[in-house]
Amino acid sequence: MRFHVVGLGAVGTLIANHLRRSLPEGHSVSLIHKNVNRARQALWHNSVTLEENGLPIVLRNFPHGTADVDVVSATAKLPNITSDSRYIESIFVTLKAHHTLPAIRRIAARLSPNSTIVLLQNGMGVYERLVQEVFINPKQRPHFILASNTHGVYSKGLLDVVHTGRGEIRFGIVPDPEGRNYEAALHDLSKPFEDRRGILTDITQSENLDPMFSRYRSLRNTVAALQLMDSLNPTWLTMEEMQIAMRRKLAVNAVINPLTALVGCKNGDVFQTTESRSLMFRICKEASDIFKAEMVAEARNFLKTTDTEESSDVLLDRLPEALTRDSLMQECLRVAEATKNNISSMLADIRSGTSSGTEIDYINGHLIALGQMHNVQVPVNTTLTRLVRMKSRFVSGESVLL
Repeated sequence: MRFHVVGLGAVGTLIANHLRRSLPEGHSVSLIHKNVNRARQALWHNSVTLEENGLPIVLRNFPHGTADVDVVSATAKLPNITSDSRYIESIFVTLKAHHTLPAIRRIAARLSPNSTIVLLQNGMGVYERLVQEVFINPKQRPHFILASNTHGVYSKGLLDVVHTGRGEIRFGIVPDPEGRNYEAALHDLSKPFEDRRGILTDITQSENLDPMFSRYRSLRNTVAALQLMDSLNPTWLTMEEMQIAMRRKLAVNAVINPLTALVGCKNGDVFQTTESRSLMFRICKEASDIFKAEMVAEARNFLKTTDTEESSDVLLDRLPEALTRDSLMQECLRVAEATKNNISSMLADIRSGTSSGTEIDYINGHLIALGQMHNVQVPVNTTLTRLVRMKSRFVSGESVLL
């Protein structure tokens, strides 16, 4: 099977290296670059390097291409096009959130309902925009896996990264529009909660046993590939658990990213002042209030579809402990310490001075949108978002008087 990775920064290079190490021979891992020149540069470079514990792990012989062309040549004037390899079976998307939509638009013609897309980036709202604007018909939509990465990693150069902090990759499969239950084993009440594990046969069994095998083959193989990358500590979650994990990471990013981007410090230095900890408190409180309002609204909507009499008592304990203000603050401190020698992706974007901006609209901006939807005031997130946008435009030379 052919796997692709698009977004070849630090996280994308980490994934590409581990995919190639984990997959059996016969499976390819193709790297999608922003343009032909970049792909040829990577082809000449001819290695994907990951440094762990001071030791470099160098892998070679990756196919290099672009969104339009699967394989480029180092010498040909025009890129090589192989029609049988244009179809993308499985793609790991590790682009910045604000770069994902335009990139997937370019790649969409190479995808089918049998393809699988793994979304692995900061922020939230990318999947929702993709299904609203690109893959509108649910029955013609590729399979989606939503994933969250907490590994610390930074880039030294082209396809050359350092793994600085061990974390985990959590993932969940977006429910099947045809009703196939991917999570049956994860909800198996005959086992203790801690012993429940997702199983591949809940996706599909074999070509002989499943007449729809070709529809679900790439999804099964992509989940298997995630599970094979055991050194990245992958965990298959229910979508309910995944939503909690993604909200938790969103809150952490809403604190660390804009504060480090505005101050210009490493992650480990961001909470050294009373002022920064006070801001952390306020951001986490706003995020927690939003999550509670969102879950209460979901509960009310659910009650409308049942015969259960609506009661405030039913809604009192809707917020999981992991999404409380204090728990979010503790996670912010933990992540800052675990990645203390790193700079945040938002600070890196600011320093690069590019006009493409930052992920602020998919992080703090997403919280603002949820606050407006559920009538929760978010003054600190709103101010931080405006400050980051302003700084990004100043640094890039773009006029702020729009």
